[in-house]
Amino acid sequence: MAILVTGGAGFIGSHLAAALLARGEQVVALDNFNDYYDPAIKRANAARLSALPGFTLVEGDIRDAATVDEVFRAHDIRRVAHLAAMAGVRESVRQPKLYVDVNLNGSLNLLEAAARHDVDVFVQASTSSVYGQTQNLPFVETDTADLPLAAYPASKRAAELLGHSYTHLHGLNVTALRFFNVYGPAGRPDMMPMRVMNALLDGTVIPVFNGGDIHRDWTYIEDTVVGVIAALDRPLGYEVINLGVGAPISLNEFIDTLEELSGRTLNRKDVPTPPSDPPITFCNNAKARELLGFDPQTSVHEGLAKTWEWFRQWRLASGTWPG
Repeated sequence: MAILVTGGAGFIGSHLAAALLARGEQVVALDNFNDYYDPAIKRANAARLSALPGFTLVEGDIRDAATVDEVFRAHDIRRVAHLAAMAGVRESVRQPKLYVDVNLNGSLNLLEAAARHDVDVFVQASTSSVYGQTQNLPFVETDTADLPLAAYPASKRAAELLGHSYTHLHGLNVTALRFFNVYGPAGRPDMMPMRVMNALLDGTVIPVFNGGDIHRDWTYIEDTVVGVIAALDRPLGYEVINLGVGAPISLNEFIDTLEELSGRTLNRKDVPTPPSDPPITFCNNAKARELLGFDPQTSVHEGLAKTWEWFRQWRLASGTWPG
């Protein structure tokens, strides 16, 4: 019996796989190593995991229904953490068909296989972006979340609804977790933390939306992983659950913190906020606390300090720290 982690070589997936392996689980990671960002980063994650007992890597695409079904059959999958996706709100504006194909059709293949193989718990990653420009603050799961701003959140919201169908029709336990701005060591290079840290060293110009007056509810990777594992351990029928801290900060404060940690000044260019991006993400996590025992431990300032220290060591080890 094993736990399937789709996107298992990615940022959140590799951290989750490592945590599951550390508690003695058998983990199968399914990843297609696409080139949305440098596949070498994901290859390195997979190589680290492959050195651990209990880990199996399957290279394949969730859009391939036959491959998905074979993974479930061959590895006796009992629980699923479905993290594989085309990520990135703004890129989905440019490639909406790809995002719908991966995030919706790929999720459908996984739900079909999970129902066919009588899986115990199916946890799927969703996003705080489904709330769009809601006026309900903090974001709460009872919001209809039916006005997404781009194809990425639209595809994620559609996948949530598919999950409900499979609970209703097949009795599948489906928990959709709406992640809030996950960050931490070994983060994705396209996300703001890594972009800012690299730019602080290299002098790259970073576009800053609305003069830095946008707010995000940053959630440290270790807290996110604890929440995902709690969901994997709890068959709940069908639930949609926010997974975030509930303490948004401005982009200006975020940048100021990294400037203080680095002793450097960001080369920034103020630009308008694109129409795909909401002015704030703000998590009401009461439901996660009640159903999952979720209790995030890492403040954004503490998490950024840990992330910067990892980044410093990583750049030093790679020989790319400026002399």
